[in-house]
Amino acid sequence: MAGQFEALPGGGAAVALDEVEISILRSLAVQLMELIGPGDEPSVDADPLAALFSEGPSEPPSDPALRRLFPDAYGDDSEELRAAASDFRRYTENDLRARKRDDALLVVRALDGLSTDAAGEGGAVLKLTPDESRAWLGALNDLRLTIGTRLEVTDDEESERLYRLPDSDPRKPMVMAYLWLGALQESLVATLMP
Repeated sequence: MAGQFEALPGGGAAVALDEVEISILRSLAVQLMELIGPGDEPSVDADPLAALFSEGPSEPPSDPALRRLFPDAYGDDSEELRAAASDFRRYTENDLRARKRDDALLVVRALDGLSTDAAGEGGAVLKLTPDESRAWLGALNDLRLTIGTRLEVTDDEESERLYRLPDSDPRKPMVMAYLWLGALQESLVATLMP
């Protein structure tokens, strides 16, 4: 089980993580929440009907990583499509941001709830329900998209280039995190397949 998710009987998934892996995952999830931001959701006391019709931003984010997490719904080839993408963003981005923040927060809380083993090896086994597994899958995907954007990965050829970076390259730690998250994501997907 070390290093990859395995299916649990009755659904869900489990993975053994050491203290360093727990720390890295938690740090990345917190950074993702900070990148996404607090959002403009109405307060709890606000009119629930008004919350359904609240409007979000109409323009794509300026940060390339956020643009990757919140892409335009349509191409920008014509003024008509740009207007449609703006309308789509206005009515969907707040909900998408909230879901992505909730997924990342679930990751943080799950990791905070782990207790390391008593044997002194500094690891723990994370067990997820099927719903938690899907939230984790979303968060892992968002983390990879963000890191991949920062590393300027645009296709498989760029991804292959990352394997050949020298250890002295300052991007190497992020590359290692990107590749590790990809392996975690792939193993989690496998547990969710029927």
